[in-house]
Amino acid sequence: MNVLFKLSSGLNMETKLRTFSLSALVVLLLCNDVVTEAQRRDPTTGRTGGFTLWGDLKVKREGVTDDKPLTFDLLLSNRSGGLIDRQRVGDRSRYRFTNLSDGEYEIAVEYEGVEVARTRVLLAAQTKSDYQQDIELRWRGAPAATAEVAKAIRAEDLYERSPANKALFEKGRVAFDRKEYDQAVTSFVQLTSTDQQDFQAWSELGTAYLAQGKPADAEKAYAKSLAVHPKFFLALLNLGRLRLQQKNADGAIAALSEAVEVRPDSPEANYHLGEAYLQMKKGSKAVGFLYEALKLDPIRMADAHLLLAALYNGAGLKDKAVTEYEEFLKKKPNYSDKKKLEQYISQNKKP
Repeated sequence: MNVLFKLSSGLNMETKLRTFSLSALVVLLLCNDVVTEAQRRDPTTGRTGGFTLWGDLKVKREGVTDDKPLTFDLLLSNRSGGLIDRQRVGDRSRYRFTNLSDGEYEIAVEYEGVEVARTRVLLAAQTKSDYQQDIELRWRGAPAATAEVAKAIRAEDLYERSPANKALFEKGRVAFDRKEYDQAVTSFVQLTSTDQQDFQAWSELGTAYLAQGKPADAEKAYAKSLAVHPKFFLALLNLGRLRLQQKNADGAIAALSEAVEVRPDSPEANYHLGEAYLQMKKGSKAVGFLYEALKLDPIRMADAHLLLAALYNGAGLKDKAVTEYEEFLKKKPNYSDKKKLEQYISQNKKP
């Protein structure tokens, strides 16, 4: 299947997010609401946090006659990039991630193995309440393009499988969605043994290994994916995040530099590359990527202000740190440690 894939410039998440072009155009809009619900334990995951993150996914078709069912994968990860949960959701369906601790999370939305949107969610410690975040996808007809333009933006990130392998791929993903991670690994191992060129399956295998708590096996699987398709953005991004988690800054920089080369307009890739350079204590190199992440998506990448403030504070540039903290609080006024930042600003801001 030929799929067009192009990422437009970043937009303010308060009103809308980035625009992507697949076979159709997908725009992610977010509506936030808070609903109170009692704290509980999930016997499947064992998580005991006080939050449930949930919402409805709706697809609006505009100028599209094709009414085939559309299914998306929602991947929930923590701030370090570690996969927490994953669900498959269709049009007008509800997703629900339960028993989460307070903190920051990301939801990645994938369509046929290709990430089409990502958003960051802050669950504040004060409320211990459920958090509703509805997702609306607008599906439009693909813009007309010449053969040359289409060739330039056509993704190489989809893979054609035999009917048997396609069934095996879906079996693995369904098992993962049900948190049957052993079965998911078994399916993807079987598939990659049959077809070692299936870079998507290798990447899925890496994600399944992460869910099992096997980062070394996950890294090997992502590396296999990239050996087949060196420019597969999702594998590069996930490998970079994994290496960041493992405090392998050199390895993270290698993967994330490639990710930025493939998708220079990815806020996440720029942010994590800056983070990796900070781990290496190369602040001068980190600054440019962190500011680029803020330029591309000022709201979702607001944490870059915190990293920059810490960098400037360590360098004795407290006036610049104050500016970064002020900018952060403009974007995240309900930040859980707001008082600490305000105290720093009060103590260090020049008259």
